[in-house]
Amino acid sequence: MRISTKGRFAVNAMIDLALREAAGPVALATIGERQRISLSYLEQLFAGLRAAGLVQSSRGPGGGYRLGRPAEAISVADIVGAVEDGALPADTRPGAAATAALWSRLEEAMRAHMAAIPLASLVAQQAESGEPIVVASRRRPIAPMPALRRPRTTAPNSVFALASTMGH
Repeated sequence: MRISTKGRFAVNAMIDLALREAAGPVALATIGERQRISLSYLEQLFAGLRAAGLVQSSRGPGGGYRLGRPAEAISVADIVGAVEDGALPADTRPGAAATAALWSRLEEAMRAHMAAIPLASLVAQQAESGEPIVVASRRRPIAPMPALRRPRTTAPNSVFALASTMGH
């Protein structure tokens, strides 16, 4: 099993989502800001996570993502498997067959280890780390209207006042 940046980013994004979903659906843009991942990259990752049933999405104002099943029922292997391209390609170099069984066993051991790590345990570790979990407001704050000030001008305010300044 290959673990690339995609897998690591997906695990981090899922932890972020699980920490904040109690307040409602979490927007990808807010996950991207916190995790420093581009929105387009997150959209690609979440397409795979959605296809695997790990997340659910809702559209419209206040929409976003929620976990598709409880965090206890999602493993790191589920997350990585949903976004990665699959197993390592076969090594066709001379002499590679001698170590093929070794790499196969290592891959299986890694897959089994990741399957034993539930998302809930990673969420608990993150919560215990002491970092504040900031949940963004569901609505944008309304900016107060700037105070209107009447412009001071010396220009005449009517056609008659204009005529009187012209001397007619």
